[in-house]
Amino acid sequence: MLGDETLQGSETHAGGSERRRPGLVLISTKQGPRCEAIVLGRGLVLGREGTGVFGVDDGRVSRTHCRVTRARAGWRIEDLDSRNGTVVDGARIRGAVIKTSCRVIRIGRCLFAPVDDIDLYRGGVTVEDGVIVGPVQSASRRVLRGLAPRFDTLLITGESGSGKELAAREFHRASGARGRFVAVNCAAIPVSVAERLLFGARRGAFSGARDADGYIQDADGGTLFLDEIGELDLEVQGKLLRVLETREVMALGSSRARAVDLRVCLATHKDLRTAVADRSFRKDLYFRVGRPEFRLPPLRERREEIPWLIEHVLQGVDARLEAHVSLLEAAALRRWPGNVRELIADVRTAGVRALEDGRERVRVTDLDENAGRAITTDPPTSAPASPRAAGDQTVKQTAKQGLRDRAVVEAAIAEAGGNLSAAARTLGVHRTQLYRWLDRHGIERKTLKGR
Repeated sequence: MLGDETLQGSETHAGGSERRRPGLVLISTKQGPRCEAIVLGRGLVLGREGTGVFGVDDGRVSRTHCRVTRARAGWRIEDLDSRNGTVVDGARIRGAVIKTSCRVIRIGRCLFAPVDDIDLYRGGVTVEDGVIVGPVQSASRRVLRGLAPRFDTLLITGESGSGKELAAREFHRASGARGRFVAVNCAAIPVSVAERLLFGARRGAFSGARDADGYIQDADGGTLFLDEIGELDLEVQGKLLRVLETREVMALGSSRARAVDLRVCLATHKDLRTAVADRSFRKDLYFRVGRPEFRLPPLRERREEIPWLIEHVLQGVDARLEAHVSLLEAAALRRWPGNVRELIADVRTAGVRALEDGRERVRVTDLDENAGRAITTDPPTSAPASPRAAGDQTVKQTAKQGLRDRAVVEAAIAEAGGNLSAAARTLGVHRTQLYRWLDRHGIERKTLKGR
């Protein structure tokens, strides 16, 4: 019997917190996406070569580039007087820094993600049924496979675009059910036809009615997936509860109930307990379907998948396209509230923008300024006529406001070899505007000369 805790794939691997071993995951190199687990031990030196050094094949990396250790307050990253510097969460460091949390470390064209438990990441990244599956997502799938034979209902929670339908399909496959998988988007069903679509109807039930099975009858012997269950009408929720309790469905206009044998998978991005409290979701239905609850990890908790997803998207736009490390770094640092769905759309747009500019390498400057960021209540600006115009407008607005990201500025300077005039041209602004950004972010101009 499971308890009331929400199950999470990233927290269910063997062992408790006392067995966790911190480490780094190498998620990208100049050769392409990677997923290599590296045990931290008492400390780890990253570089190109040398005894006791984790070596990477990258001419921009110094022989002994930086040292990473686990500190009581978090992570300690020390640049070892490297030629091209060490970048932590988008900011270039000097000497040693201690961060309570650290998302991405960049040396040369390599990206590392510090993690609290390296053992989870030993499986690498695979492609299953055309879906890119990283270690965290793989752990989630293992949990689902364990739940499927034991439960006839499952509540899947997670952010929009995190893959709830894919999880429901995995639950269906692992159950061994021979019937169909029937997916229904409750938010798209008008209240006036919800009963007919779900429960079916018989001739004469209403004007023009014909005999027709509903989604529940279609899923007999299989799995019914009700996405956005929180949007279902309260009256229909009550009838759905009766189906779950009696395993019978009564079609509209019918005098006899029909027995059904099905599993029901429900998904929502809402907090159903809050919905019960404000009476927009039935309490009795929640107690019937609210456990077990399985939380899908969002993309920002599966950072190792991002380089693979970006490569897949760009190859789909044009086989010649490749991602610059600045694009990969920025994508790994952003929250992506729309998860995989949002990343795919924005990276595809960035790829098209690079091609329009005559380039095959996609930079962070090709990515929309708001891509992957939290949606605010600021009034939107008028839409420009084309993606190219959108990019130009974003640059002009940013230049006017002086809000260009530090990571973007540093990426442009690094690509220009420290030439500030060339970096300013890449960013589409005057050199004096770039100077203002450097001053704003506390980047000393003299440290950039000669790079």
